[in-house]
Amino acid sequence: MFDKINEKMKETLFFETGLHIAGNREITVENCNRIEECSDVFMSLISNNLIIHIWGYDLRAFDFKTSGLIIRGKIAQVELIERSGKHEKSDTGKCED
Repeated sequence: MFDKINEKMKETLFFETGLHIAGNREITVENCNRIEECSDVFMSLISNNLIIHIWGYDLRAFDFKTSGLIIRGKIAQVELIERSGKHEKSDTGKCED
């Protein structure tokens, strides 16, 4: 019961993760809690309910402010992984060929 109420509160108060993708050059992430890993070819982000992996070239993070982040570069792939727990850690996020 508490889980249902908690989910409804998140939806109502806009705590859900929001993604806006502009072509393959820019992603805006709303409600991003932290940057777990950051390089010019891979970024791993943690939000309230998702782990977001972004692969590409010349990736750069801009405007990390109150729960928001802009990623610019040539974006090749985005992966969304649902988090099961608030303090869950993701895998290493390393790309494997």
